[in-house]
Amino acid sequence: PVKQAAAAVGQSRLMWAYERAFGRHGRHVAQILLTADDLANRTRFLNARHTLLTLLDLNVIPIVNENDTVAVDEIKFGDNDTLASLVLGLIDARALAILSDVDGLYTADPRRDPNATRLADVARVTPEIERAAGGSSAAEGTGGMASKVGAAKRVATYGASTLILDGRRSGVLTRALGGEPVGTMFFPRPERLNSRQHWIAHAVRVSGTLWLDAGAVHAVVNGKKSLLPSGITKVSGAFDAGDAVACVDPRGTTVARGLVNYGAAEVAKIQGLKTSEIEKR
Repeated sequence: PVKQAAAAVGQSRLMWAYERAFGRHGRHVAQILLTADDLANRTRFLNARHTLLTLLDLNVIPIVNENDTVAVDEIKFGDNDTLASLVLGLIDARALAILSDVDGLYTADPRRDPNATRLADVARVTPEIERAAGGSSAAEGTGGMASKVGAAKRVATYGASTLILDGRRSGVLTRALGGEPVGTMFFPRPERLNSRQHWIAHAVRVSGTLWLDAGAVHAVVNGKKSLLPSGITKVSGAFDAGDAVACVDPRGTTVARGLVNYGAAEVAKIQGLKTSEIEKR
């Protein structure tokens, strides 16, 4: 509660700072405060999208932040890198620029390893890239390089690019957008998720798990098919119709996410059945 009270006091002071900064350039700003629940709920997600796009149409710059006055651990984004990657899908942006206190992703932590070298571009976020990112080393805030790489990985699935730049350098964003090789560039995935798929994959909270047999995994992942009850071998969690669930393979590895047409109790009754047998059961 003390942190939330401090956030309530700080929000007006923060926006006043933004108003002064942008006012010097004749630009107007607006404040958008979000929680993870705002993006997990499809109706509120679309409402936020319409508000943001309207502000942009009016040439007003939205300043998006987590609503720390009401957010608790269970509904937090965790850091602004995660929030930014979800806002990208919210407004259908083509690129995300993350301004950091380092000038990109290095092969190791440059503060500790003098032999660390900066990666100019990353074609795909691999486990090796994630290991190079390590944990948080920022003196302030919650997002370290690991959260930035995680955001870039999330953004890549939407078919968008991510730039990690040194925000302490004047004009670095203009230089990057002009094509100069500054920072680290993460390239988009060739097969992009659409807006709804990206929302299901990253914004919605999972309420349960469905265990699939090998045939169902192949149909969902490779064949891009909807999941049929005949391929479900086990159900866990408490969920209702319309909730998001994780789909895992026989080894327990998550292979997909989806919105279910049945609640947990109903799925438990029809698992393993052919579609024609559902109504009778």
